[in-house]
Amino acid sequence: MGKILSVNLGSSTLKWRLFEMPEERQIASGLVDFFDNSKAKITVKYGDQQRERTFDKKLSLKDAIMILMDELKRLKLVEHLHEIVGIGHRVVAGGEVFKASTVITETVLKQIDDLGIFAPLHNHVEVGGIELFRQLMPWTTQVAVFDSAFHQTMSEENYLYGIPYEYYQKYGARKYGAHGTSVRYVSKRTTKLLNKPLSDLRLIVMHLGAGSSITAVKNGRSVDTSMGFSPLDGLIMNTRSGQIDASLVTYLMQKLNLKDPEEIIDILNNQSGLLGISGLSDDQRELKKLAETHPRAQLALNMYANRVIKFVGSYLALMNGVDALVFTGGVGENSFEMRAQIMASFGYVGATIDLAKNKVMGKEIDISTSDAKIKTLIVPTNEELMIARDVYTRL
Repeated sequence: MGKILSVNLGSSTLKWRLFEMPEERQIASGLVDFFDNSKAKITVKYGDQQRERTFDKKLSLKDAIMILMDELKRLKLVEHLHEIVGIGHRVVAGGEVFKASTVITETVLKQIDDLGIFAPLHNHVEVGGIELFRQLMPWTTQVAVFDSAFHQTMSEENYLYGIPYEYYQKYGARKYGAHGTSVRYVSKRTTKLLNKPLSDLRLIVMHLGAGSSITAVKNGRSVDTSMGFSPLDGLIMNTRSGQIDASLVTYLMQKLNLKDPEEIIDILNNQSGLLGISGLSDDQRELKKLAETHPRAQLALNMYANRVIKFVGSYLALMNGVDALVFTGGVGENSFEMRAQIMASFGYVGATIDLAKNKVMGKEIDISTSDAKIKTLIVPTNEELMIARDVYTRL
């Protein structure tokens, strides 16, 4: 039918994949690292080949998009841009406004921008990218795919905070969650591995990476998730603090003599987590190397595993058991050490793993022991394919 481009735009990178639909054939994928360093770079992977171009300057978002489109034509991945009939955009925050992926209009675009209050580091940048793609390729159907939409099935007791109810009514103060597109893909893929319908399954999906979250999925619906009002809540992450006592925020502001609340939010988002605890790195691979000689490196890894274990345990209780524990995300898919550290705590419920099978990276595999009562799976996520599917159904 045509080609669909899936776009995941961050503050300084543009990740993308190009698909032929409805065959779901991936034509190419890549990354534009465009303005967070002095040498911008574009990487394109297609077939068995990879091409890179570097630029001795920072690029604007418009530059990055133009260069991407030029590369697609230069490498003959498309003959003409009109072959791309749809573009799907990952959008972090849809609030309570968007409960499903939505074709983008001027009204929708303004709503996404207004919802930036719930994800200030993401939504406004994503709106800028969407506007540029709409200008460059006005013939395409552009679809917003919301990370938060999947979690709109949570019940009030799980998404409300213990604050005056009117704050929810007036200001939307509630849990929204994130990583919903990833969890949706992984949950559906898990049904193939277990050969059971999603409507019969209770799953705990651990999306572990630079940003990490855990979601309880029952009968294909999100029951609860660890990220909250913003992606800052929940687990300890690479540079995010995760769950903390709100009183600590005002206490630290006083001690650090901070007047602007954005300063403490920056500390909690960008200077905390694994980086803040270790004082060395936010990368688990580096921390593993340093752990023997730097106790705080091991402490950071232990705290990360500890928080995962606590959330998984609470969701086991919430759903009265589980059929499968599922690892995904950069850490979940590739760190056999972290998986083993986490799973060491769940033998009591019969979730035991084969340590030899567990020593894999990036593969879809059942790592359970033969006598495990609860399955443990590794399912690599593919948010971009989920986005392309959503676009295709709306063409």
